[in-house]
Amino acid sequence: MLESSKVPALSRAIEILNLIARIGPCSAAIIIEETGIPKSTAYLILAELKKARLLRIDSNDNYCLWTKLVELAGHALARMDLREIARPRLTELMDETGLLCHLGIIDDANAYYILKIESSSTISVRSHEGKSLSLYRSGIGKCLLAWQPPALRDEIIRHLHWEKTTLSTIANAQQLHDELALIRARGWSYDNGEDYPDVRCVAAPVFDARNALTAAISVVGTRLQINEENRDYLAGKAITCAKDISRLLGWKSPFDKQAS
Repeated sequence: MLESSKVPALSRAIEILNLIARIGPCSAAIIIEETGIPKSTAYLILAELKKARLLRIDSNDNYCLWTKLVELAGHALARMDLREIARPRLTELMDETGLLCHLGIIDDANAYYILKIESSSTISVRSHEGKSLSLYRSGIGKCLLAWQPPALRDEIIRHLHWEKTTLSTIANAQQLHDELALIRARGWSYDNGEDYPDVRCVAAPVFDARNALTAAISVVGTRLQINEENRDYLAGKAITCAKDISRLLGWKSPFDKQAS
């Protein structure tokens, strides 16, 4: 999907960072094996990344992501007005449901949490701002994918790597296309333990003034907190919250236009 890079060294550095973000601390040998970068080139890039505080070497001689990435992420997240627009309404949603709430975005073919509103519940689900999300195993990921332009959506799906992490994980492109059609028809998505067996999530889309998808919000809990009995109720709450945020971004629903 991605064009060949005109700056190979930069692309290789990014590939190394993405690999460590995905699999965790790893040795130079594993990095070289997984990326296919020539050994001498890999060591030069690793040295530069370490010098820039993007990587460090731990006590097991493994390369780990390091503090410069946190610093850069903090600067980027702090400048996202979307987060501050969504925060009050997402906090209200957390108060109404008593559950963890997220705001997520899609960037190219990747999805991320950019805002987390923690609940006071004694039962909690672990997550963090900046966490990368599966586009076919998470509520927000599926929601973000569902409202992509058809050609882009098809292109992203063609390049997905399928990993069945639970019994309910979507296993192939046709199943995902069917699921996305259902999501668009009803206006919300559901993660039925598809990434983690005991986690459930309801998500709804956020649109801007051009009626283009901007983000998605979610309500997250355990299978005891979100189930068949309250799922539709929580979906209604999520949709209302998402529409409120969308209106703050300038979006108008067809009903708003009819009323005016």
